[in-house]
Amino acid sequence: MNILAWIIFGALAGWIASIIMKKNKQMGAIANIVVGIIGAFLGGAIMNFLGYEGITGFDLWSFLVAVIGAVVLLFIVGLIRR
Repeated sequence: MNILAWIIFGALAGWIASIIMKKNKQMGAIANIVVGIIGAFLGGAIMNFLGYEGITGFDLWSFLVAVIGAVVLLFIVGLIRR
């Protein structure tokens, strides 16, 4: 994927994860992008650990993996900030 696709993918995944974790009002666009991109890597690692495919491209499975990873990331950050 090119860099623009990663930014769009990360923004959408981070935004959905922030809505799921009820942190949407606290996060801006840049935070959503960063959380989404890091979440994609984290979600891919989690899926590979569990024996599934990680990020495969710009498709629905990869989007779900990225959202799962972003939710896990926001959860971990929330635990650390307490």
